[in-house]
Amino acid sequence: MNFDEAVSAVTGTGQPYEIIEATVNDKAMKVFRNTPPSLRAIFDVLRSRTDETFLVYEEEEWSFAKVTSSIDSLSRYLVEDLGIGNGDRVAIAMRNLPEWIISYAAILSVGAVAVLFNAWWQRDELEFAITDCDPALVIVDEERCARLAPIVDDRAIPTITVRSNKALPYARIDEILAVPGIRVDRPIDLDDDATILYTSGTTGRPKGAVSTHRAVLSAVMAFGARNEVQKLIQPTTVPPKFPPCFILAIPLFHVTGSVAVLLGAIATTSKLILLHRWDPEKALTIIERYRVTNFIGVPTMSWDLMEAPSFTKTDTSSLVSIGGGGSPVPPQLVTRLDQRVRSAAPSFGYGMTETNAYGPGIGGSDLLAHPTSAGKTIPIMDVKIVSPLGEDLPPGSSGEICFTGVNLIRGYWQRPEANEQAFTQGWLKTGDLGHIDTDGYLYIEDRIKDMIIRGGENVYSVEVEAVLYEHPAVNEAAVFGVAHERLGEEVVATVQLAAGHHCTEQELRDFVGQHLAAFKVPARIIITNEPLPRGATGKIVKRELKVKYA
Repeated sequence: MNFDEAVSAVTGTGQPYEIIEATVNDKAMKVFRNTPPSLRAIFDVLRSRTDETFLVYEEEEWSFAKVTSSIDSLSRYLVEDLGIGNGDRVAIAMRNLPEWIISYAAILSVGAVAVLFNAWWQRDELEFAITDCDPALVIVDEERCARLAPIVDDRAIPTITVRSNKALPYARIDEILAVPGIRVDRPIDLDDDATILYTSGTTGRPKGAVSTHRAVLSAVMAFGARNEVQKLIQPTTVPPKFPPCFILAIPLFHVTGSVAVLLGAIATTSKLILLHRWDPEKALTIIERYRVTNFIGVPTMSWDLMEAPSFTKTDTSSLVSIGGGGSPVPPQLVTRLDQRVRSAAPSFGYGMTETNAYGPGIGGSDLLAHPTSAGKTIPIMDVKIVSPLGEDLPPGSSGEICFTGVNLIRGYWQRPEANEQAFTQGWLKTGDLGHIDTDGYLYIEDRIKDMIIRGGENVYSVEVEAVLYEHPAVNEAAVFGVAHERLGEEVVATVQLAAGHHCTEQELRDFVGQHLAAFKVPARIIITNEPLPRGATGKIVKRELKVKYA
């Protein structure tokens, strides 16, 4: 079958992924008929299994029964001890740990809103997010606790610590999970808020992207539908050698980690192996040891796997799918994956925080035939190209890529002005330039936004520039991205020093690192005494700096 034929077969009448028309918040939308009633229902899928292993972390193995009982214990504590109610925000600030998953599931199961803090944030960023979302509770690991303690203490925010060996005046999650719990059956509406994920803002401060239960569930189902479509496009008669097993190599605070990988594994009751942090050598050991079948990450991670010294000595034959999304995919990566990971079909997607990771996607033979394309979408989501004036453009014309669909966020937390800028009549303006060819394949050409994508992490130039301008030695600063084979792009800055001041590159990098996460710190800062080039409007012309220094 071709793509359109496969989509019709998978989403047609009577199929598990049947698509129908429905009214959502007074707007006609395409939705999955069988969308679960809330995210609590997807966690209930885990109750169908008992003593088999679901989660693996380091040498720990968590059975399905242990995970569900832990969710129930924390759910009871949230409701009975803290009085957490529907719509209350609960922040999670930690690296990839089993307790992250328990916290996420419990928060959503009681009708509260899970606010996912970036684990790399420093104190300034954490303090902004705490002030912005005003959480009723923070659940935090030891490293984040050290950064957050003064903030939560000052605001008297209840706090639960995870895997902390220090004597702290907060509740401990291990003690909470030791108490038997209950499955909280509080009413939850599909269109209630479910998650808030912070995405870097063009104003220099992050925006909280708010998703409903329906939006997140629709993205999960769309990934499932696309998997079934791929099976029809490229069928195989060889039965799978190993049961489904995912490796979680990407941070859970990203939509790719929390939606595409975590909820994808839960929906299919697949084993899930957690990496605390990205390490390609460790990932290869896990792939061979646990017979991992699905690897989803940013393109940088696929590069890292193949460049790792032990790659050629590792048995990766269990892999049936490798790929992911989060940043542009170099065509040479597609070719190398096809040649070096013979058992797995390469597969990549173009999603955003605002789309709950789901978007156009392409894989297998289709990707090899169109290696520079971002692919097509399952039709709960529509894509169009618009001109600078907002006019719809025909196939082949370049313009801004726009999305609409039930999987999109409902908007930004308490940011009406940001919503007006990002959405036009329900269409999300991505800030990316591209075109759709006559066969319906989307191609991404460039970005309109002043943003750098470094290893799957969004870095807004203005945020880094704002910190550089706080340094007394800096007169002018411009931050931009340069191509990098492994990371996609790397952050670079050019700085003009103020008259009479002296400062080294390392001093400036250290200064930025005190205020921002490490991935936002420029890899190079070029210091000059000359004014930075400006155009007729007085704006710094970054393209000239990029050409000069790239």
